[in-house]
Amino acid sequence: MKRAFVDTAGWMMLADEADPLHLRAVSFRDRWLLDGGVFVCSDYVMDETLTLLRMRLGLDAAKDWWEVVRASARISWDRVDASRAERALAWFFRWQDKSFSFTDCTSFVIMRERRIRLALTSDKHFNQAGFDTAPG
Repeated sequence: MKRAFVDTAGWMMLADEADPLHLRAVSFRDRWLLDGGVFVCSDYVMDETLTLLRMRLGLDAAKDWWEVVRASARISWDRVDASRAERALAWFFRWQDKSFSFTDCTSFVIMRERRIRLALTSDKHFNQAGFDTAPG
């Protein structure tokens, strides 16, 4: 099964028609799903995304996004438990020359654990951590 992780920046590209990468992200998503791929995300990314959508596009946009992604059978939601948080802390403090957010580090832990190489994001931190990104 083809899996790609979706970061907050990826969700924002998809949700915000004013985003410069919106059309490329939508095209990637549609091709990915047509080819049988699924998306993986985390509760931490959900938190960031809901908050950012509310701040940038309003509460209705955040609610609409949540209703769509919650109902999708093609999105797998991973939780950041205590073990994952500990491993994310190790990432966070190890890379002093990077400005990884803690949420980024939780995403890296999930991607490594689930052997996911690709993230839908425009966040350069995923490339810096050794992952591939789309839409490119």
